[in-house]
Amino acid sequence: MQDQAKAPVVDRSMTKPVISARSLDLTFQTNDGPVHALSSVDLDIGKGEFVSFIGPSGCGKTTFLRCIAALETPTGGTLTVNGMTPDEARRARAYGYVFQAAGLYPWRTIEKNIALPLEIMGYSKAEQDERIARVLDLVELSNFGKKYPWQLSGGMQQRASIARALAFDADILLMDEPFGALDEIVRDHLNEQLLELWARTEKTIGFVTHSIPEAVYLSTKIVVMSPRPGRITDVIDSPLPKERPLDIRDTPEFLAIAHRVREGLRAGHAYDD
Repeated sequence: MQDQAKAPVVDRSMTKPVISARSLDLTFQTNDGPVHALSSVDLDIGKGEFVSFIGPSGCGKTTFLRCIAALETPTGGTLTVNGMTPDEARRARAYGYVFQAAGLYPWRTIEKNIALPLEIMGYSKAEQDERIARVLDLVELSNFGKKYPWQLSGGMQQRASIARALAFDADILLMDEPFGALDEIVRDHLNEQLLELWARTEKTIGFVTHSIPEAVYLSTKIVVMSPRPGRITDVIDSPLPKERPLDIRDTPEFLAIAHRVREGLRAGHAYDD
C-alpha cells in the first residue's frame, strides 16, 4: 500500500479529454409531448479513466452513453469523442459497446459471435483468429470458443459480449449496466475480472449502473445524476487505490464515498417537479 501511495499523480488538466460534453441537452419529441432527457450536462472524461454513471431509472444515464456512441443525437450543446463528433468517432471505430443483455446469436459459436464485427470490418481470417484468441484469453473464456451461447452461464455470456466489444481494440469501452441481471456472487466476480481487464488494457471505460457499491468499487470517477431531466449533481474523483480487493468495500474510505454518492442521489430529487 505504501508503494501505491508514492505512485506519481497524473495531472489530467494538462491532457485533452477523451470525451467532453458542454451544456449538453436532449429532448425527445413524443406523441404525449416533449420529454427532456438531459439538461446542461458538463463532463470531461480523461484517457484511461473508469467512469461510472449512477442515478434513478429514467435519469439519462443510458441516454448519455448512447449519445457518446452516436445512437442518440443531442438537441443542444456539444459532445466530442477523441476530438471528433460522436458520429465521426463511430465511423472511426473509436469505441466498443456492451449492452445490458449479451445479445449473442444462438446459432453462432462464441468464436463466431466475437468474429461478427471483425467480419463486417473486413479483417482477414488470420487476423480474426488472432484477435478472437486474444480477447477470449482476456475474459478467461479460452476453452469455450467452440461452445454456443446456450451452453454458457449468464455471466459467461456477458464476458463473451465484452470480448466481442474488445475484439477490434477500440480505446473506449462503453458498458450499459452489463451485470444488472446477474446474482450478487457472479456480479462480484465479474467486477473483479473487469478491474483486472481494465488494468491490463488501460482502456477508457464508461459504465452505467444502479448499484452504489458497484460504482464505488469499480470507478476512478463517479458521476451522480438526478431524475429527469438528467443533470449531474456530483462528480466524485475516487481516492481508492487502483488495485482493489473485494474487502475494500468494508473500509472507512469506501463507505465515505458510498455515503457521498447516496447524498448526491438524494440531493438530485430536489429537482423533481
